[in-house]
Amino acid sequence: ASFDDVPSDSYYAAAAAWAAGQGIVTGDGTGFAGERDVTREEMAVMLYRYAVTLGLTRDVDQSVLAGFSDRGAISSWAVEALAWAVQNGMMQGRGNNVLDPQANITRAEAAAILERYGKAFFS
Repeated sequence: ASFDDVPSDSYYAAAAAWAAGQGIVTGDGTGFAGERDVTREEMAVMLYRYAVTLGLTRDVDQSVLAGFSDRGAISSWAVEALAWAVQNGMMQGRGNNVLDPQANITRAEAAAILERYGKAFFS
Protein backbone atom coordinates (compact mmCIF):
# COMPACT_ATOMS: atom_id res chain seq x y z
CA ALA A 1 0.00 0.00 0.00
CA SER A 2 1.44 3.33 -0.99
CA PHE A 3 0.37 6.88 -1.69
CA ASP A 4 1.45 9.01 -4.65
CA ASP A 5 2.27 11.90 -2.32
CA VAL A 6 4.65 9.90 -0.11
CA PRO A 7 8.18 9.93 -1.50
CA SER A 8 9.78 6.51 -1.10
CA ASP A 9 12.75 8.09 0.68
CA SER A 10 10.66 10.06 3.20
CA TYR A 11 11.17 9.24 6.87
CA TYR A 12 7.54 8.14 7.19
CA ALA A 13 7.19 6.12 3.96
CA ALA A 14 7.47 2.71 5.62
CA ALA A 15 5.12 3.69 8.45
CA ALA A 16 2.53 5.12 6.04
CA ALA A 17 2.68 1.97 3.90
CA TRP A 18 2.34 -0.27 6.97
CA ALA A 19 -0.60 1.73 8.36
CA ALA A 20 -2.33 1.68 4.97
CA GLY A 21 -1.73 -2.06 4.66
CA GLN A 22 -3.34 -2.59 8.07
CA GLY A 23 -6.34 -0.42 7.16
CA ILE A 24 -5.43 2.14 9.81
CA VAL A 25 -5.08 5.00 7.31
CA THR A 26 -6.78 5.43 3.97
CA GLY A 27 -5.67 8.92 3.02
CA ASP A 28 -7.72 12.06 2.78
CA GLY A 29 -9.07 11.65 -0.75
CA THR A 30 -6.09 13.37 -2.32
CA GLY A 31 -3.36 11.16 -0.86
CA PHE A 32 -1.71 10.54 2.47
CA ALA A 33 -1.13 14.24 3.21
CA GLY A 34 1.72 13.41 5.56
CA GLU A 35 2.81 16.99 5.98
CA ARG A 36 -0.66 18.19 7.03
CA ASP A 37 -1.77 18.56 10.65
CA VAL A 38 -4.01 15.83 12.08
CA THR A 39 -7.47 16.63 13.42
CA ARG A 40 -8.88 15.26 16.63
CA GLU A 41 -11.35 13.07 14.73
CA GLU A 42 -8.60 11.72 12.47
CA MET A 43 -6.55 10.76 15.53
CA ALA A 44 -9.54 8.95 17.01
CA VAL A 45 -10.12 7.08 13.74
CA MET A 46 -6.51 5.91 13.51
CA LEU A 47 -6.47 4.69 17.11
CA TYR A 48 -9.84 2.98 16.71
CA ARG A 49 -8.81 1.22 13.52
CA TYR A 50 -5.60 0.02 15.17
CA ALA A 51 -7.58 -1.29 18.14
CA VAL A 52 -9.88 -3.11 15.71
CA THR A 53 -6.90 -4.81 14.02
CA LEU A 54 -5.72 -5.98 17.45
CA GLY A 55 -9.18 -7.19 18.47
CA LEU A 56 -9.37 -4.66 21.31
CA THR A 57 -12.76 -3.14 20.61
CA ARG A 58 -16.18 -3.88 21.96
CA ASP A 59 -19.63 -2.47 21.30
CA VAL A 60 -19.54 1.27 20.82
CA ASP A 61 -22.17 3.37 22.55
CA GLN A 62 -22.61 6.47 20.42
CA SER A 63 -24.82 8.05 23.07
CA VAL A 64 -21.61 9.11 24.89
CA LEU A 65 -21.41 11.93 22.33
CA ALA A 66 -24.78 13.37 23.38
CA GLY A 67 -23.17 15.59 25.99
CA PHE A 68 -21.11 17.49 23.43
CA SER A 69 -22.77 20.56 21.94
CA ASP A 70 -20.77 20.21 18.71
CA ARG A 71 -21.48 16.52 18.07
CA GLY A 72 -23.09 17.53 14.77
CA ALA A 73 -19.67 18.70 13.54
CA ILE A 74 -18.27 15.17 13.68
CA SER A 75 -17.68 13.78 10.18
CA SER A 76 -19.86 10.75 9.46
CA TRP A 77 -16.79 8.54 8.98
CA ALA A 78 -15.51 9.47 12.45
CA VAL A 79 -18.61 9.16 14.65
CA GLU A 80 -18.04 5.57 15.76
CA ALA A 81 -14.33 6.13 16.38
CA LEU A 82 -14.89 9.29 18.41
CA ALA A 83 -17.62 7.60 20.42
CA TRP A 84 -15.22 4.70 21.08
CA ALA A 85 -12.44 7.11 22.10
CA VAL A 86 -14.72 8.98 24.51
CA GLN A 87 -16.32 5.80 25.83
CA ASN A 88 -12.90 4.31 26.60
CA GLY A 89 -11.48 7.46 28.17
CA MET A 90 -9.00 8.14 25.37
CA MET A 91 -10.42 11.52 24.40
CA GLN A 92 -12.18 14.21 26.32
CA GLY A 93 -13.77 17.47 25.39
CA ARG A 94 -12.00 20.79 25.40
CA GLY A 95 -14.29 22.27 28.04
CA ASN A 96 -17.76 23.79 27.83
CA ASN A 97 -19.15 20.52 26.40
CA VAL A 98 -17.13 20.97 23.19
CA LEU A 99 -15.37 18.03 21.56
CA ASP A 100 -13.92 20.14 18.70
CA PRO A 101 -13.61 17.15 16.33
CA GLN A 102 -12.31 19.00 13.28
CA ALA A 103 -9.73 21.09 15.11
CA ASN A 104 -6.09 20.14 14.84
CA ILE A 105 -4.92 18.00 17.71
CA THR A 106 -2.18 19.50 19.85
CA ARG A 107 0.98 17.65 20.79
CA ALA A 108 -0.13 17.71 24.41
CA GLU A 109 -3.50 16.17 23.54
CA ALA A 110 -1.86 13.52 21.35
CA ALA A 111 0.60 12.63 24.11
CA ALA A 112 -2.18 12.33 26.70
CA ILE A 113 -4.32 10.21 24.36
CA LEU A 114 -1.43 7.90 23.50
CA GLU A 115 -0.61 7.47 27.18
CA ARG A 116 -4.24 6.58 27.96
CA TYR A 117 -4.33 4.22 24.97
CA GLY A 118 -1.18 2.46 26.12
CA LYS A 119 -2.40 2.10 29.71
CA ALA A 120 -5.80 0.84 28.61
CA PHE A 121 -4.58 -1.78 26.18
CA PHE A 122 -0.92 -2.55 26.73
CA SER A 123 -0.18 -2.44 30.46
